[in-house]
Amino acid sequence: MQTALPATRRLRVFGSYAAMLAATALVYLWIRSRGEQLSAPAPAESTGPGVLPQHSTVLAHFLLALAVITVLARFFGGFFRRYLHQPPVIGEMVAGLALGPSVLGAISPAAYDFLLPASTAPYVSVISKVGVVLFMFLVGLDLDLKLLRGQTHTAIAISHASIIFPFVLGAGLALSMYPLYSSHDVSFTVFSLFLGVSMSVTAFPVLARILVDRRVQHTPLGAAALACAAVDDATAWSLLAFVAAVATSQVGDAAWTVGLVLCYVAVMVFVVRPLASRFVEREQRSQEPLSHTAFAIVLTALLLSAVATEAIGIHALFGAFLLGAILPNKGRLPDQIRARLLDVVLVLFLPSFFAFTGMRTQIGLLDSARDWWVCGLVILVATLGKFGGTFCAARLTGLGWRQSAMLGTLMNTRGLMELIVLNLGLDMKVITPTVFTMMIIMAIVTTFATTPVLRLLQGRFGLAEVFAIRRDADDERVRA
Repeated sequence: MQTALPATRRLRVFGSYAAMLAATALVYLWIRSRGEQLSAPAPAESTGPGVLPQHSTVLAHFLLALAVITVLARFFGGFFRRYLHQPPVIGEMVAGLALGPSVLGAISPAAYDFLLPASTAPYVSVISKVGVVLFMFLVGLDLDLKLLRGQTHTAIAISHASIIFPFVLGAGLALSMYPLYSSHDVSFTVFSLFLGVSMSVTAFPVLARILVDRRVQHTPLGAAALACAAVDDATAWSLLAFVAAVATSQVGDAAWTVGLVLCYVAVMVFVVRPLASRFVEREQRSQEPLSHTAFAIVLTALLLSAVATEAIGIHALFGAFLLGAILPNKGRLPDQIRARLLDVVLVLFLPSFFAFTGMRTQIGLLDSARDWWVCGLVILVATLGKFGGTFCAARLTGLGWRQSAMLGTLMNTRGLMELIVLNLGLDMKVITPTVFTMMIIMAIVTTFATTPVLRLLQGRFGLAEVFAIRRDADDERVRA
């Protein structure tokens, strides 16, 4: 892959990019004008967890459930990795669904009620949300903007095309889904914006894990994929913060909420970031292990940043992500923070999040042929938008068809990040449990498809060989 584009090609890329943005705005405004004339069904009764019960047996049930969730996540993750050659996170996602009403509850309602009774749901919810906040901090800490050096134009063009295409298709799909599966408490604007953004997310951690496992993260195409996913994540989460601000505010208050978000970002970038850099530099000079006091300072900053965004009204995970993103991601301090947090987050907290997601996923809600057709359409639209947008932009920037297809396949990976987005939408009541279930199925299918499709595209060549070549014309040199 080329690290610098010629001036004429760069101009063509920017021209195409500007035209793409303008066309996206016009298409969405047309979709919105049509969608605001639609009406949605009356809201269904809430089935979410209620007040925390005080029974002494609840803690025992919760601890037992936590133990079973942890063991089952390890088992499924290892099985998927060893025998299906999939990232362990996919197995952990499936384990969470298996513990929910769709599998365990359908096979043995008595076992499901004993293991995960309704009284434990609030506890599982709290620990899973804390886990997601910590995980998003680690995702921000791993966000390496240096990946953009030498390929800024390519990364921005490809990543934004991989957001714009699925966003427009998802918003267009809302025209048919809103009258069938939404509620009149949710405006079409909020529903279509959320559906478009949720179609646009790429699972940066899962994508990075796939590349690292295959040792191609430092190849030209591997570095491009990581850079595109980094820009994609940052852009998609910014859009999601905007949607959350609109969804949780009245129309008159939405601008105020967005203004508070901009002020918060400015404070984090221009005030907190310099202070954090000095703190990190001081800790880097020390030869001692990271002290409990220094670790406590980092965790306190993380919690306060999360509290700030929660108070603004856009969810705590955005604050956690931004704090991680503004901290230096290389050196002794970030490495020790990862070492202390990563294992407990991945082994204990995230499996709880998958289990909580499984408790909220009810495949039985798709009880008609129409529901399954719409679910299939969701998967098709998500794949066409993400893969198609990435493929077209990659070809425009000079990549060959094989590398463009591989990049599109990687960007179509959604995984854990999609689950976080969908749970956020369900918490805000932007989507119904039926839409939530459809989107969960889409996330699993698109993530599961990544590895086998990559293997199909590489053909008889080694993956590292295909990732290292710069043009499809270089295939001749590979064959030789």
